[in-house]
Amino acid sequence: MLDFNKIVQRLWTKWWKVIFKDDIFEMIDPEKKSIYIGKLNKHIYKLKSLWVIINLKSGVYIIPDEDDKKLNNIDLIDKYYLKLLKKYITFHVGASYYISGRKSLEFHMKNLEIPEKIFIVNRSLNKKIKIWNQEIIFKTISWNDNNWKKINLFSRFQNFTITKEINNLEFKLSILELSLVESALVNDLDLWIPIELLSKAIKKYSKVMNKDIFYEIGKYKFIMSFNRLKEIARPIDKDLYKLFLDIIKKNGCLFIGEWLRWF
Repeated sequence: MLDFNKIVQRLWTKWWKVIFKDDIFEMIDPEKKSIYIGKLNKHIYKLKSLWVIINLKSGVYIIPDEDDKKLNNIDLIDKYYLKLLKKYITFHVGASYYISGRKSLEFHMKNLEIPEKIFIVNRSLNKKIKIWNQEIIFKTISWNDNNWKKINLFSRFQNFTITKEINNLEFKLSILELSLVESALVNDLDLWIPIELLSKAIKKYSKVMNKDIFYEIGKYKFIMSFNRLKEIARPIDKDLYKLFLDIIKKNGCLFIGEWLRWF
């Protein structure tokens, strides 16, 4: 079992800057024996009192530099959000995930603003993690085939992902085409369809989007999204409008008055 001074030395070598209670427990005793839980809590209390760590939320800590000690928890979350996000993703689902929807599209558009909610699509975990005013939402996605057999779509859509470096950290994102379609889908009743973001993305990238990928995505439960996208694309790019219209005809039907449902 490590003594306190060695724990401090190891913490100062952590480049991550974000650490969980379990990580500290593993330093004290890799086997995490229950007899050392009391020792763990005492060490954490002492580490906090000496500003070796700063408590961000229950079981989550920042290893601060001198500037961090002047910040409140909200500003610390802003500063370390991406590292905290990466830490949670790695801890819960490893490398089997991708960031989907609005935030994925915003990342493609070079917008690094911290989202109110971020969706992490993965194979098997459905879980919400609250961090002050933000939520990290792990979710699975499925689709019923023609025989009403439920199919997990992660294994199919993970081919439509890209690894992108964001502030020196690597994240898996849904590719531009998939993130566009996902962003036009209502994942949460508290979130509106980001019409302005979708319009900007179409204006910027419509000429380089892969039509075949849209057709492949169109096979799975996204007709409502394509219907919204065709209305947004109509005044911007006629070819893309016709593409979305063709996908709807091939895979479903048109929704009358869909535009009115956004207001």
